[in-house]
Amino acid sequence: MTPYRRALGGLLALVAVAGGTAGARTDDTSARQNGAQVTTAYVITDHPQLRSLLHRLTTEDGGPGALVALQGRPGGTVLTSGVADVRSHAPMRGDSRFRIGSMTKPFVATVVLQLVGEGRVALDAPVERYLPGVVRGHGNDGRRITARQLLQHTSGIPDYLTYLSLEDVLNDPLAHHDTGDLVKLALAHPPTFEPGTDWSYSNTGYLLAGMIIERVTGHSYGQEIRQRVIKPLGLRQTSVPGDGSEIRGPHPRGYARPGEDVPLKDLTGLNPTVAGASGSMISSGADFNRFLGALVGGKLLRPAELHQMMSTRPTGNPDGGAYGLGLESHLLPCGDLAWGHDGGILGYQTTGAATVDGKQATVMVNVYPGETEAQDDDMTSAVRAALCEGRSSSAH
Repeated sequence: MTPYRRALGGLLALVAVAGGTAGARTDDTSARQNGAQVTTAYVITDHPQLRSLLHRLTTEDGGPGALVALQGRPGGTVLTSGVADVRSHAPMRGDSRFRIGSMTKPFVATVVLQLVGEGRVALDAPVERYLPGVVRGHGNDGRRITARQLLQHTSGIPDYLTYLSLEDVLNDPLAHHDTGDLVKLALAHPPTFEPGTDWSYSNTGYLLAGMIIERVTGHSYGQEIRQRVIKPLGLRQTSVPGDGSEIRGPHPRGYARPGEDVPLKDLTGLNPTVAGASGSMISSGADFNRFLGALVGGKLLRPAELHQMMSTRPTGNPDGGAYGLGLESHLLPCGDLAWGHDGGILGYQTTGAATVDGKQATVMVNVYPGETEAQDDDMTSAVRAALCEGRSSSAH
């Protein structure tokens, strides 16, 4: 689990006394009644392991609803379990759209690397070249930090989420948050380490990457993502909502769990500028799979820039992950390498990955924060099971 998701965990102490309730306790009965079901065509196997994991996510693990979208060369499938709404008990739909949190980062990194390929951004140029005077104060210095380091979390710039008033977010979830103010919030504190000497997840780096995109192109990061990625790939269920607090199209309600045996809190309505270029986007399982497949398959970046994106360094996390430029890699139990990202933003927890030979899988559960450790583990297991389906285990 990335520090983006962990950083929001402090909401639990606040969400118990702020925000609206879902009007019901977690209703596992409806999830059990729905079970794990196929909701789109092109089923190529019965997916028994995935069905079992989905059922567990919405029963033992405590999630209201869950889905896993998988894609391979023969076709695509979406499996669902549980409910999209704990009040109405409406079942989770396979074409659901949801907030993807930090799974926004690969989109932002893709745009930056396209600009690198066009000669408009240099990865190893100082941030100061593009954002003069922006990164200053308390030992932070944009003259000593590169664009590459922003994308790889090696800049040492503090994570603004560490210092954001989560109580203010809960009290006014529809409020606009200015990116410059969020960056200044982080830069009011000393660096985590000297640039390039260590690795530490920092959402501030991606806010700055979004600002670089705007400075270089004259357009917002959202406009560039739409023109360069969403439209060319036909991602009709994917959007960069800006100040928009609604999720358009079919979507599950998003919840937080303040504590055991406490009613869920509905956090569906949110102004995503609180996350900005670090985590504001909305997508679906099928769309995110299509994006990841195109990305690792070389359809969005030239070979030189894709190589840079996939040049990783260890994160030091116990899961053995390594981080490139907006993509994280993990060795699968079947021996293949998975490339992807996870995300967590109020109401939704997500993770997705792809292999270079054309398989992709994305999982979503509509409760965050307050998810159980078992939910974290089973979401990861579902992605790995989907990507390894039909292959023998060869990893040690």
